[in-house]
Amino acid sequence: MDVSIVFSLVLVAGVVYTLSQMVRIVPQGEEWVIERLGKYNKTLLPGLSLLIPVVDNVAYKIVTKELIQQTRDQEVITKDNAVVIISAVVFYRVTDPGKASYSISNFESAVANMTTTTLRAVIGGMTLNESLSQRDQIKAQVALKIRDSLSGWGLTLGNLEVQDIRPSANLQEAMERQAAADREREATIMIADGEKKASIAQAEGQKQAAILEAEGKLEAAKLEAEAKVELANGDRKAIMIVGQGLAAGDIAPNYLLAQRYIDSVKNLAESDNSKVVFMPADWQKSLAGVVGSLSYLGNAISDKE
Repeated sequence: MDVSIVFSLVLVAGVVYTLSQMVRIVPQGEEWVIERLGKYNKTLLPGLSLLIPVVDNVAYKIVTKELIQQTRDQEVITKDNAVVIISAVVFYRVTDPGKASYSISNFESAVANMTTTTLRAVIGGMTLNESLSQRDQIKAQVALKIRDSLSGWGLTLGNLEVQDIRPSANLQEAMERQAAADREREATIMIADGEKKASIAQAEGQKQAAILEAEGKLEAAKLEAEAKVELANGDRKAIMIVGQGLAAGDIAPNYLLAQRYIDSVKNLAESDNSKVVFMPADWQKSLAGVVGSLSYLGNAISDKE
């Protein structure tokens, strides 16, 4: 092959390479960090840019779109010595590619470690109940603490979300046992309260029944006393009437007394338990009086006719 042709091909290849190194097109969503003779020179923005071949070098290609960094699940001990498992997601953006390239060796790893460490510090200052219920407060405290560090690395924090926070398996099992014990205790208390209320209701019922029974007995006693008073008044009036009749010589009282006397003896004789009938010693006189009274009554009636 002719030397001139080879030289021409090498020259063309050199020109093409030089142009490729001199003319650079930065895509949207990226910024390139340029070093000149090994030292930071400038940052290329998206679009067409010209570099000095051999002298200028693209050291870093930085993505300026919002980045997502998810932390791994980690066990954290709360202020009251409970173990919780927590993880978070960080949204951030590279706003200064120069700082992001030279202030720290790996900003992605730095963001993850910074977030994890800050989460442990914040949760360590809370109790278990606070850490499980105050997710927004945890997010705000962690974001406030890491924002300055990210700014020093040329990063801007977009948002931070607590992805998951839960008790550890052992703690969760213990909490479930405690909850079951609390439910059983509440059920026992409710049963005891129900029995107590039932006993009170039963006692009230017995009390009311006793009061009603006593009131009934009192009313019956009053009625019985009134009946006895009325009966006594009737007997007293009857006795007075009989006495007045006897004093006036009326035979009707004698007849009534004789009739009562005969009825009493008859009832005694008809009794099932009576085997012997006892006759009073003055039964003849009593009958004579009765007969005499009847004769007197008959004569009196005849005289009137």
